Amino acid sequence: MPSTPVMDDKAIVKDYFNATGFDRWRRIYGDGEVNKVQLDIRKGHQKTVDTVMAWLQADGDLAGLTICDAGCGVGSLSLPLAAAGARVFASDISEKMVAEARQQAQETLASEQLPQFAVSDLESLSGTYHTVACLDVLIHYPQAQAATMIGHLSSLAESRLLLSFAPKTLAYSLLKKIGDFFPGPSKATRAYLHREADVIKALESEGWRIQRQAMTKTQFYFSRLLEAMR
Repeated sequence: MPSTPVMDDKAIVKDYFNATGFDRWRRIYGDGEVNKVQLDIRKGHQKTVDTVMAWLQADGDLAGLTICDAGCGVGSLSLPLAAAGARVFASDISEKMVAEARQQAQETLASEQLPQFAVSDLESLSGTYHTVACLDVLIHYPQAQAATMIGHLSSLAESRLLLSFAPKTLAYSLLKKIGDFFPGPSKATRAYLHREADVIKALESEGWRIQRQAMTKTQFYFSRLLEAMR
């Protein structure tokens, strides 16, 4: 059976995050009441965001840095980056996600801190930025398309590329197979795991070297974070 084209995956993701997926993930990424599984995923994702912020703040040059948050969701990374003084361009394939992120930014940030928001898929992003961040988005891309996408994101980044992805290991593949990786009846998108060696190979082929790496692991959230530098 032939593999499903990435365009089909993209359409599914777009429709999902503009419908039932938006309500579900807005709750997860927000601070309202959620169930045990959603709370676990919220804590895991926040740990990934906190790690990125800690790395960038440790470098001491975050203020004024141009950063593209590719796949920004409801702004969980974009908003703290902007609050810290970065000049942020934030995009997401979901109009509802972008609208929520924009509203949160207007409610919490000063006017001069507001990110520039856009509704866009990763393939359509353009421009040049000091740093490009793409957190927990590659899970929607099969490995072949993920390598192509890493190449495109690399073309946007001058000095740093931050990627997080669900690592493909025997244990995590088993969890995904039995339905525990993304539990819940509202899941409606394919979840692709990626071998870390393949991701690193794709990065190195674009001239990157791995500077820092981290692993966030909770009961239901597994994310490998890589910082690639030129």
